[in-house]
Amino acid sequence: MPRDQLLAIDNGTQSVRALLFDLRGNLIAKSRIPIDNYISNAPGLAEQDPEVFWQSVCQACQELWKLPGVQKDSIAAVAITTQRSTVINLDKHGHPLRSAITWMDQRRTPGLKPVGGLWGLGFALTGMTETVSYLQAEAEVNWIRTYQPEIWANTHKYLFLSGYLIYRMCGLYVDSVGSQVGYVPFDYRLLSWAKPSDWKWQAVPMDPSVLPDLAPPGKQLGEISQAAAEATGIPAGLPLIAAAADKACEVIGAGCLEPHLACLSYGTTATINTTHKRYHELIPLIPPYPAAVPDAYSLEMQIYRGFWMVSWFKREFGQNEERLAEEMGIQTEELFDNLVESVAPGSFGLTLQPYWSPGLKVPGPEAKGAVIGFGDVHTRSHFYRSILEGVAYALREGAERTAKSTGITIREVRIAGGGSQSRAAVQLTADIFGLPASTPHVYEASGLGAAIDAAVGVGLHPNFSSAVSEMTRTGTVFEPNSTFHRIYDELYHRVYKKMYARLKPLYESIREITGYPPKD
Repeated sequence: MPRDQLLAIDNGTQSVRALLFDLRGNLIAKSRIPIDNYISNAPGLAEQDPEVFWQSVCQACQELWKLPGVQKDSIAAVAITTQRSTVINLDKHGHPLRSAITWMDQRRTPGLKPVGGLWGLGFALTGMTETVSYLQAEAEVNWIRTYQPEIWANTHKYLFLSGYLIYRMCGLYVDSVGSQVGYVPFDYRLLSWAKPSDWKWQAVPMDPSVLPDLAPPGKQLGEISQAAAEATGIPAGLPLIAAAADKACEVIGAGCLEPHLACLSYGTTATINTTHKRYHELIPLIPPYPAAVPDAYSLEMQIYRGFWMVSWFKREFGQNEERLAEEMGIQTEELFDNLVESVAPGSFGLTLQPYWSPGLKVPGPEAKGAVIGFGDVHTRSHFYRSILEGVAYALREGAERTAKSTGITIREVRIAGGGSQSRAAVQLTADIFGLPASTPHVYEASGLGAAIDAAVGVGLHPNFSSAVSEMTRTGTVFEPNSTFHRIYDELYHRVYKKMYARLKPLYESIREITGYPPKD
């Protein structure tokens, strides 16, 4: 039997999926294991037992083998993509020393020693001191070193979730360059661990030996060990190929290999990403992340908790649609789309600014969410549509910032993530951007991106251009409505883009009065 299929393991926030793809990017089989028991011992904390992640991977694989038509002998390689910025401390035996701190965790460590020397002077002269202080306070390693020094003293390896799962798969402390997204001393320009003189070693002090070796996307990390084979059912000896973090994999899984193609991810964090060969910082000191292809960067603007607001609305105001959808045997999104489509574009001026969590520069650390323009004509349908419109406005602003920084105009958008299942959300995005918007041919775009890395890694496709061309294609294409675009263009320029500047003094007053968000 020819080995011409790829196994992608996608460990997201809400579930682990084991996905089997062919060389045309068709999803042959899929199994999904939910993850819903995150640990929160205090407000703002979000942890998880690392064993839960590993056992979910094992269970997802074991369930995959039970599906009709799945043949283990056809698998040529394995690749892993995971949620970003979830960190795990291992002892010298490879055992976790504490629960994983996930990307959702909001703990901070104020009052840390600032970066000094010439770096500190440079940050002071350029007005970046608060930004660096913010980054230090956000770093999980600084919290562990400050409040759990015995854990840090016994840490043999400090890994992202990707590195931990790779270790469980092949017994090696190695990770992909494409998965390095978080507060570690990584040089995002050189795509390697930072040089000893880099300021990041002051910001997040650690011995370099606690970090894993790195390999670029598409390179072999190791082979599936006998122990992993027994736990997962994956054949021992199969090559494990470096992929990237889930957002980066989603970008190439959506076919966005060229910089004029933007991938909008409509997930808990909404993002707009473009792939570039040149390094650009859209916001000073906030680097582009590594792409899922070697020697490339994924320029990203994000709306933290972007589609969280959609989930919040459904939970608080959508019980009727949830109940009706279950009774009718249809997807809930269909009924919520009806809500959106019952309202005229622009929501009669109800305009939402989706800054639910403070940022660094865009928006600033004082930012808050806001909704303006309420009138007695507005209903929950208007409010729901304004949420989708507000997220799309913010991502359009990100697109314009990207184009200004790179000199490359975005000509098409492709939408992935949970929100891509809403035809109304995709259509209004096309209308707001004034560009064609499409969805990938498969929903599991991040898993497909990992499979693309695996295919190139074992030579089943000769290069990434060929692999992306062969394995990705658009699904439904939504053309912008010119009449609606004109309405949105007016609201975007004359209302939305002026909101932050007008409201910023009020946000700063709220911060001074309440102490939130705190100043370090």
